[in-house]
Amino acid sequence: MSDNLYNRAEERVDKKIKFYRNLQAYLAVNALLAVINWLFTPQFWWVMFPVFFWGLGVLKDFLVAFVFVDMFSEDYRQRKIEEEMAKLSD
Repeated sequence: MSDNLYNRAEERVDKKIKFYRNLQAYLAVNALLAVINWLFTPQFWWVMFPVFFWGLGVLKDFLVAFVFVDMFSEDYRQRKIEEEMAKLSD
């Protein structure tokens, strides 16, 4: 049981680290792109496209790491099968 608990905790921490790294890159790269956009083509704000679409990916990482924490874990399917088997045996 403690190995399973450790593995689940490790997986959750990895998801949080992935989110923070993606957020950090998102902010840095999009800030740089905004400056480039402002300097060279201020009449058309093309920077909004990467901000929006990459932002969707950052939002997904946030939801997986903090909202739907165990829904996408590796042992989620196995736990659900066991729950269904318990319901069927009643």
